[in-house]
Amino acid sequence: MTTKSNLIIVFDLDDTLYNEIDFLESAFVEIAGFLSTKLNKSANQILTEMLSYYNNKQNAFKEVLAKNHLTDVDVEYLLKIYRNHLPNISLTNQNKKLLEHLKGRVHKLGVITDGRSTQQRNKIKALGLADFFDDVIISEEFGSEKPNVANYEYYTNKYGNGFNYVYIGDNTKKDFVAPNALGWTSLCLLDNGKNIHAQNLNLNPDKTPTYTINNLTQIKDLLF
Repeated sequence: MTTKSNLIIVFDLDDTLYNEIDFLESAFVEIAGFLSTKLNKSANQILTEMLSYYNNKQNAFKEVLAKNHLTDVDVEYLLKIYRNHLPNISLTNQNKKLLEHLKGRVHKLGVITDGRSTQQRNKIKALGLADFFDDVIISEEFGSEKPNVANYEYYTNKYGNGFNYVYIGDNTKKDFVAPNALGWTSLCLLDNGKNIHAQNLNLNPDKTPTYTINNLTQIKDLLF
């Protein structure tokens, strides 16, 4: 029987365990399919239009409705599809094997993520994460979002001070302030070129992660 370490490792979700752009593209596919039923245009054509608007930093929903003169659908309706669809996303094999490795070796695994409950729960379901994590903190459900220290104190309040806590995220604006303040080890997963939110590593000490890593498998070398 494997002896578990005294580590409690808590992950961010978006752009940490998977690339959030995959969720966006999955939602755009769903929306394009819906809009194609209202237009004499294929879903692929509409998808290409939406991705072009997104890549040009325009409001893809507003622009695609205007371009196609759709008046019986509004942006809010497309946002509901975006937020509530069950996404076609998956863990990389590398990340899945890492979580399997950690599950048997650390005391607890958890998640802290900002966002709406349905949207984030659908991501967790699609990624097959439920069996890996002992606790999932979602800002809409919890009542506060990062960098609020309460979202992290949930873990220390539940499990106590006899553990080494680790937080792994990517967002340099808000991910590391609270774990640093609590004395946790903080790890920043560097942008692989696909992140939705830009990283800035020229940070004040309170926001600076303990370590930066290029991929999640590096945590095995750092923490064990």
